Amino acid sequence: MKSMTPDTEAVNPEVYQALGLSTSSKRVAEFPRVLTLLSSILEATVQKNEKKLDSLEIKEFVTLFDGMRAPTLSIKKYMERIFKYSKCSPSCFVLAYIYIERFLQQPNICLTSLNVHRLLIASVVVAAKFIDDAFFSNAYYAKVGGISTMEMNRLEINFLFSVDFRLQVTVGTFEAYCLRLEKENKVYQVERPIKTCGLNEWSNIEDSKCQSAVQRCSCGTV
Repeated sequence: MKSMTPDTEAVNPEVYQALGLSTSSKRVAEFPRVLTLLSSILEATVQKNEKKLDSLEIKEFVTLFDGMRAPTLSIKKYMERIFKYSKCSPSCFVLAYIYIERFLQQPNICLTSLNVHRLLIASVVVAAKFIDDAFFSNAYYAKVGGISTMEMNRLEINFLFSVDFRLQVTVGTFEAYCLRLEKENKVYQVERPIKTCGLNEWSNIEDSKCQSAVQRCSCGTV
C-alpha cells in the first residue's frame, strides 16, 4: 500500500491540476483553487454545526483549539495567508483536511468558528513537516498564524496526540479526498460569511513584517 510522499505523481493528473496542485502549468495562480474549495466546505460545515449547537442537537467538548471568541479574519483569507507566508506545497492543505477529519473523529468534538483557525494552522504545519522537503520553525509559523510560539507548540503536540500520530496517507486516499473536494463544493452553499478565538488580527504593518521574515528566515527543523 503506497503512502503519501512529497512526489504525488500517482495522483490523477486531471484532478491534481483542477485543484491547483500541479505546478506543471506555465501560468500558476497566486492561490491554488484547493484553498477556495476547502474554505467553502469548512465554512459550510461550521455553519451547520453551529446551528445544531444553538438548537442543542449536539453537545461539544471544549478543546485546546477553542478560543473565547471567533476572529474576524475569514477562513479563506486565513488559508491564503498561511499559504502565502508558509511557502508550503498546495498538497499540504489536502493533507491538512484529512488530518482535521481524523481529529474530529474524537467524541463530542465538532468544527466551529472558535476552533477552525487553530485547527488549520496546526494541521498545515504538521502536514508541511511530514511531506515537504523544507519547512520553517514553529516560531515562524506562530507569526504566520497570529499566535504565540508557546501556543503553536502546544497546538502541534495536542494535534499529533489527538490523531494518534496517524500521519500516513495512501495515494488512493489522497486522490479520493481530491475528488471529494470537487463534489462537496458543488453541494455546500455558504449562506453567510463567518465572522471569524483570540487569534491576533492582521494589519498591513504586520503583513509587511511577515513578508520580510519570509525573505530572511532560513528553513529547517524546529
